[in-house]
Amino acid sequence: MPTIDRMKRAARWLIGPLLAGCAATPRAPEPAPGPARPAPPVTAPAPQPSPAVVAAPKPAGLPAPKAVRTHEELRRQAAERLVMANPEGSFMTQAPTHVLSVVVLEVEVKSDGSVRRVNVVRKPRFAPETLQLAIDAIHRAAPFGDVRRMPEPWKFTETFLFEEDRRFKPLSLN
Repeated sequence: MPTIDRMKRAARWLIGPLLAGCAATPRAPEPAPGPARPAPPVTAPAPQPSPAVVAAPKPAGLPAPKAVRTHEELRRQAAERLVMANPEGSFMTQAPTHVLSVVVLEVEVKSDGSVRRVNVVRKPRFAPETLQLAIDAIHRAAPFGDVRRMPEPWKFTETFLFEEDRRFKPLSLN
């Protein structure tokens, strides 16, 4: 059984270097007495919105969407609007045999065709930034047309095929 002296020595051996390090820390000089200055106001940085919440800028000249009656019409019109709304970020040529990434999104729309919710069905294995590119493309292309005459659920699924240069093609248009 350890004696009290042994326990004290062990404690000094463990705590000694820690306390020695604290004592060696230089202190800031004391300010000279004088008139008290008010402390500058502390301002917190403005909160930045989440990248997923920031609305993508809409291109000018996107035509008004037509009312749709079937899920197939909704999916086709949405794919066409995706390409029109993202001319620099999309392509219409034949899809390459080897793509950089594949993103699958399920888009739920409101009765007027605006986006209610975007659900990620398949995340990309490579180039994870393409997921956000696809979500932004959906928001740029909205609204997708009046869906009130269409049976519910008012949603469609789109697969984005991304090339090496991060441009996509909606699989619905392939």
